[in-house]
Amino acid sequence: MRSVRRALDILGLLTEDRPTVTLREIVDATGLAKTTVVRLVQTLEQSGLLWDTPAGYTAGPGLWRWAHLAHTSWELPRETRKLMRELAEEQRETVNLFMLRGLSRVCVAQQESPQPLRHVVRVGDELPLWAGASSKILLRTASDGLLHRIAAGSPHGEGHARQLRVWADLAAERGVAVSRGERDEGLTAVAVPVVGRGGAVVASLSLSGPSHRFPEPTVERFAAALTEVARQMSEQGFDHPLSPSR
Repeated sequence: MRSVRRALDILGLLTEDRPTVTLREIVDATGLAKTTVVRLVQTLEQSGLLWDTPAGYTAGPGLWRWAHLAHTSWELPRETRKLMRELAEEQRETVNLFMLRGLSRVCVAQQESPQPLRHVVRVGDELPLWAGASSKILLRTASDGLLHRIAAGSPHGEGHARQLRVWADLAAERGVAVSRGERDEGLTAVAVPVVGRGGAVVASLSLSGPSHRFPEPTVERFAAALTEVARQMSEQGFDHPLSPSR
């Protein structure tokens, strides 16, 4: 298990901003001995997961198969993506779709705002549940045990579970949740639930951006627009690998 974890850490060093990484950078980033890094890199090369280039190591061709499989499994239906794209164009703020996974919420789809100053969360990013409009929506039916586990890992301590319960109950009552600078200063988000075929909340749909563009009248407009799009998603039959039905 330790070797697998180390290999994944090496692959995790590759990003869009850093498509190649040198042996020295891997050693410095992981803190592993050079001999250990060389052995792991060679194994990853043999499996096609890394490719040696003059500039350093980059993603290998073996990842194409996994990437295609992930794309096929995780991509949302075309109708859902269209709804999110139109929502971002009309409201001019970033649209995110989050789902619950363990003690986090994972972004399963996003449509960026057309404005230069915008909020960006990449698909696949996992964010904490101890704050944020989407968290309040996803925790509407959370057990006290889950809330305490989330609070224990938050900057606020276990006592934060009481606040989480208040937020979750309020979101359930109103059908919409708002957060202002709870996780990132200067960021505001508005979220509503997406309901599955069984009537349970399976995702949260949100609009987010700089707080100065979210005065109260605008928040109300965003909430109405989100509610309508979420209703259409639910009527289409929201389906995704993380859905409870799966």
